[in-house]
Amino acid sequence: MKRSMASLSALVLAAGTLTTVTFTVAVTTPAYGDHCDPAEQQNQNQQNQRSQQDQGQQNQNQQDQGQNQNQPAQDQLPQDQPADAPPAGGSLIPASPTDPATPDEFADQEAQTLGGDGNDGSDANARRRPNQAPTQNPAQPPVDTPPTDAPPADPPANPAPGETSAPPPGGEEAECADLGPFPEDFIDIRRVPRNFQDVRTRRGGSGGVFTSQCGTNRNGHHNSDNFIVAPGVSNGAHHIHDYVGNLSTDAFSTDQSLAAAGTTCAFNDRSTYFWPVLRDRTSDANANDPDGNVGTIMRARQVSLQFRGNPVSRVSPMPRFIRMLTGDAKAATNGGANALAKWTCTGFTNRITTKYPLCPRGSLLVRILDFPSCWDGQNNDSANHRTHVVFPDANGACPSGTRAIPQLRMSLFYATPRTASFALDAFPEQRHNPVTDHADFANVMPDRLMRFAVDCINRNRRC
Repeated sequence: MKRSMASLSALVLAAGTLTTVTFTVAVTTPAYGDHCDPAEQQNQNQQNQRSQQDQGQQNQNQQDQGQNQNQPAQDQLPQDQPADAPPAGGSLIPASPTDPATPDEFADQEAQTLGGDGNDGSDANARRRPNQAPTQNPAQPPVDTPPTDAPPADPPANPAPGETSAPPPGGEEAECADLGPFPEDFIDIRRVPRNFQDVRTRRGGSGGVFTSQCGTNRNGHHNSDNFIVAPGVSNGAHHIHDYVGNLSTDAFSTDQSLAAAGTTCAFNDRSTYFWPVLRDRTSDANANDPDGNVGTIMRARQVSLQFRGNPVSRVSPMPRFIRMLTGDAKAATNGGANALAKWTCTGFTNRITTKYPLCPRGSLLVRILDFPSCWDGQNNDSANHRTHVVFPDANGACPSGTRAIPQLRMSLFYATPRTASFALDAFPEQRHNPVTDHADFANVMPDRLMRFAVDCINRNRRC
């Protein structure tokens, strides 16, 4: 919370002399991150409603008192006037269709099932404040302090409208109206219908899984670059990325620099895996970010990087240095053609939503980021970074002229606030809409490791 001082003046009549007395009181105002937090907005709206109701009741009481003074006493009323009857009514209690909260043991089991490796020493049931120092793991490099964010500046004043409509601006709401996210961007995961199931592997398909163990970015590798979409441009993404794998990735990365760098992954997998960070917005951190990315960065509790097979065919090795992406960082303004946001919670992984899910106690938020897996057989990249590798159809079959390669699924697990108090980093005009979730990948596996992964997948093994 931020405190400001306000001076008040009062006129005091003492000993027949009119005197001006000035005194100072402390006024508490919400911190920038707080009053732009949807949970805080909801609380403030409820307080305003209660205040209005209290004021209305006070006015009504005053009117009643005035009327009572002008009315005769009760025993002076005419005998034929009936006494007032109590108003008819009652309480309406809606039935709740939600499921019971997920037990901690079930949530932990689901986290393991979805692919959490658990090698970073995390406990899926232990909730920790985002800004609390994590337990160190000797197998991972030490945590470095994340780099300083962009120079302080005011948030953008008039970003382009997104899919989510902003509330009418006024007072503090005016400061937050163009920032987002909004209360309607969140949903209790227990209110999401069961709607998700992976396509089953058929005869002739490849049902194996190879998992690359790359940690959870304990070394604090962050920047706002994207060498795939905006090569050579610092802050080309206008939002901070988390990185695992290749230690050198930035705006100026090349095939040669990536191949020569170190990695956080096992088996010398020097691939780079990155995604926009998720922030706890109950914090005032980064409040002056020019792109409106407010709050404390939350590091994923678990990161699962699975290379999966194709339901109807065997897979071929993906070429080294192939670049690909999934989702659309500008989906709120571009429309949903390339959007592929998938949000859920452990214990509820058959329920997928495009909104930020509010998870019950003992359950972790999960971001599922599925990459395309049908390669044209020739190109490592394309002008729009999409046409050289596309998604299979609903049955898992690749389009004519393409071949199936291992399909990367990133699953990111977070211990988030149980209120609407977190959001993705995003371009300013996207208003932190959850539909903008996305990720990027460049394959820098040694050829021998890629052949091992393909053999594992085609033999229906888990490696």
